[in-house]
Amino acid sequence: MNLQDIRDAYRVRDGYWFAPKRFGYGAMPVTWQAWAMTLGLAGAILLAVRLLPSVPEKIIGVLALIGAMIAVSIAKTDGEWRWRSGERDR
Repeated sequence: MNLQDIRDAYRVRDGYWFAPKRFGYGAMPVTWQAWAMTLGLAGAILLAVRLLPSVPEKIIGVLALIGAMIAVSIAKTDGEWRWRSGERDR
């Protein structure tokens, strides 16, 4: 597999931000919008952990942020989320 094959595998149609992973379950960011959202999630988690007063609030806040990220990434993935095992599962 060469670099062009990798680029083609992770190319998405207009309006989508994430591409399905080639191995495993889920998606990966492939556009600037997806990367900005991923970095924003990391920053929001750090702020939630730092600023929320109690441990239960921190856990609920982080889980809510992760849930929102998963919901948006499922909606913005060019393909379905399912288990993949590489080349044969395109």
